[in-house]
Amino acid sequence: MGIGLRQPHYAELLNDPPPLGFVEVHSENFFADGGAALAVLHQAREHYPVSLHGVGLALGSAAGLDPWHLERLARLVERIDPVRVSDHACFARAAAPGGAVVHANDLLPIAFTEGSLALMCSNVAQVQERLRRPLLVENLSYYVSFEDAGQMSETEFFTQLCRRTGCGMLLDVNNIMVNALNAGAPDPVAACAAYVDALPAASIGEIHVAGYCETPEIVIDDHGSRVRPDVWTVCAHALQRLGPRPVLVEWDTDVPPLAVLLDEAAHAANLAPAAAHVAGLER
Repeated sequence: MGIGLRQPHYAELLNDPPPLGFVEVHSENFFADGGAALAVLHQAREHYPVSLHGVGLALGSAAGLDPWHLERLARLVERIDPVRVSDHACFARAAAPGGAVVHANDLLPIAFTEGSLALMCSNVAQVQERLRRPLLVENLSYYVSFEDAGQMSETEFFTQLCRRTGCGMLLDVNNIMVNALNAGAPDPVAACAAYVDALPAASIGEIHVAGYCETPEIVIDDHGSRVRPDVWTVCAHALQRLGPRPVLVEWDTDVPPLAVLLDEAAHAANLAPAAAHVAGLER
């Protein structure tokens, strides 16, 4: 079980390292060739395996990958030797009038179509060839849908992506819960469990859990609070079905004291033995 390595916790976490399975960082924050941030990451690597989680590859972009971004990521991978490298099933790059490519400051959703799948397979293959290792691709929380999105289900999209490229999947349980709630699922926990069950178990390389924010109009994936009980329930189901997997507690806004994050990680750790016990009874 791991937590995100965030700046407010650098000193406390590294001066007296608590028992954690790994820490995860946003790759783009460490693209510089030197400086204090990279020095901290090297220090963290002395204590923990590091998982690199990116937000900028824009793997579903028809405009293709940003060569500079991919090269900076490759250099960081060579420096840190991370235990995992991941990014999102989204687009952010697009061709503007005149031929320039613009980059949105967001993770924009893709349609689950054959065309989108072919694009993402090509981009994922390019990343894996450059990094010389498999990539984990994360399912997205999204707030719009597409008219042609019914060509295939989201789980079929990821199944085909993993099969065609050899990549893995980073299963974000909070994201599927947010999507189920916004879609008005009669039983969101059951809908999320069905999503998990439809995925190829061998392809799931990591699980994310986080808190979400409820407003009168919509549920927002804000990573700004404790993990909700319904998300823990689906996480336990995933561990029961998949077996042991690295689980990361994400907390990116209103970052709490380190003790709160460690308490959430301890809760995640307690789910694993319970899931193993249930799986043993079922067998």
